[in-house]
Amino acid sequence: MKIVGVSLGTRGGSNDAMCKEALNAARKEGAEVSFIHLLDWDIKDCTGCVACSRGLVMGKGNICSLRDEFDDFRSILLDADGVLWVDPIFEKGGSGLHHTIMDRFGPRFDRGMNIIAQKISEDANGKPIDPRLLKDKVISFIGIGGSDWATAIEYDHSMLALSPAWKIIDNEKFAWSKNIIMEDEKVERVRQIGRNLAKAAADIENARYMGEPGVCPHCHSKNFYLDPQSTKAICMTCGIEGELAIEDGKIRFIFPEEQLGHAHDTIPGKFIHADDIKENEGKAIANRNTDKFKESQERVAAFDIPEILPPRKRG
Repeated sequence: MKIVGVSLGTRGGSNDAMCKEALNAARKEGAEVSFIHLLDWDIKDCTGCVACSRGLVMGKGNICSLRDEFDDFRSILLDADGVLWVDPIFEKGGSGLHHTIMDRFGPRFDRGMNIIAQKISEDANGKPIDPRLLKDKVISFIGIGGSDWATAIEYDHSMLALSPAWKIIDNEKFAWSKNIIMEDEKVERVRQIGRNLAKAAADIENARYMGEPGVCPHCHSKNFYLDPQSTKAICMTCGIEGELAIEDGKIRFIFPEEQLGHAHDTIPGKFIHADDIKENEGKAIANRNTDKFKESQERVAAFDIPEILPPRKRG
């Protein structure tokens, strides 16, 4: 089985070191491993042009309007059985580069969108979907920070796995860990993450979460959107709605079983999301032909607000 490790930190820093520690441990379990230092790659920010989502629902295949090295990076991930993601903690959460990749995953990686797009392609003789996008994969996350500002990192990382519905094996944060390479217990935990990922990649069908249990019993998230007027809570990762309760001195998240059919990390939940996107994209396209849309465009253009251009574009 193939495992690719991706470090989003500075070259030769803690993220590179821990990524390689985990990969070496995975190799000892029989995995074929490789390493990517992602800051070296030309990866542009998503512009929100929605070419990807429209292409999928219109039978044009899995496309992107940007021209950079992302598709080469994407192909490496798709060829792997397992992915190790090692990221510096910025402002309690994932790095800017992590969020860029998360945005570029978007609809293009979404398992539900691609299943629907493949069916549309078959029915309309359109462009087929890369079959690698429809396969299961395992992924583990490591976040490394220099203080206790780390409460959003596990959630941020889980969102990367959400679109492709990859199975998360470990989602670990290491706070107060600027010098993690000097802390033997933490380094050993990193190696165990590598071993866990290798074992999961060898049997993806039966792979399961191996990290610390979260509050959400479905996805193990610890982050929730809370209703200030009640005990209602929404899991910020899988979107399941339920109630928070205290039992035996511990927080429990309780939800009706039917909510599992709406979970954002399941195929049924993704189909619901894909239908919503298709409906709204159709409305957006239709609205462009209405008088109200054209009048709104003309009104905004007439505001004549001065724009401050970047230095390279100034005359």
